[in-house]
Amino acid sequence: MWLGGLVVALGMGLAVAPAPAQEGNAEDLLKQLDFHGGDIAVPGAHARFHLDDKFQYLQQADARRVLEQLWGNPPDESVLGLIVPKQPGLLEDGSWAVVVTYSDDGYVSDEDAAKIDYAELLEQLQEETRDSNAARKEAGYGTVDLAGWAETPRYDAASKKLYWAKDLAFNGEAEHTLNYDIRVLGRHGYLSLNAVAGMSDLPAVRTGMQELLPMAEFDAGSRYADFNESTDKTAAYGVAALIGGGLAAKAGLFAKLGLVLAKFWKLLLIGGVVVVSGVRKLFAKKPASTVS
Repeated sequence: MWLGGLVVALGMGLAVAPAPAQEGNAEDLLKQLDFHGGDIAVPGAHARFHLDDKFQYLQQADARRVLEQLWGNPPDESVLGLIVPKQPGLLEDGSWAVVVTYSDDGYVSDEDAAKIDYAELLEQLQEETRDSNAARKEAGYGTVDLAGWAETPRYDAASKKLYWAKDLAFNGEAEHTLNYDIRVLGRHGYLSLNAVAGMSDLPAVRTGMQELLPMAEFDAGSRYADFNESTDKTAAYGVAALIGGGLAAKAGLFAKLGLVLAKFWKLLLIGGVVVVSGVRKLFAKKPASTVS
């Protein structure tokens, strides 16, 4: 029942999306989508996917139609595509999808990868998330807590691929939210694959994301091993920052923030830590009298 989407916001400024398409319109839109399979080129990332028969791909235009028209998210040119499992379908219960984006911040050194204490990193992220709840309440938004790792981070130094998943709780809701991420490191930046679902869907999403992991790679000349220290840009952060915040630089300046659950009006804003989430009524401004 959970569908992923993507929004972009800065700081505490949230873009409240328009309502998702109604069921009839959604079915019509779905019929117009051009799904692709097999080898998929992603020119915007100098990368490609080798999809098996369990997955299909929507190029940028159709991916944005799903995110913006079907799921009601604001326009976002950074979306490169959408990977969709063939089963269940986009409009079926238990459906999920993977938003594909790319960061050209530069070569991300993995020198810190073997030194990361993931238990300590989790505690730090949990503390920072709790500390930011006061600001969210004051701004009129719901709270979010990082309950733990849904999947402990793992980095494969041979393939230069990183994955992890977070278990998130919004405003004390019984149903937690799953945020499952894959990063593929390359010469000029990294490829980002993100799926958002309910924690109850973890088994299906975990299986799917693990199947996708070997299907993504950079083109020759854009791979991690092709890095030229004398000519190529180096990112201002390492592997730990990717896990902590996605597009966060070590200096603490957050560029793009965002990830979503549009179907259920869940928004999660990601900087150095997860910042905001909630169903529409939760991320809509509360009356002044209710703000603590």
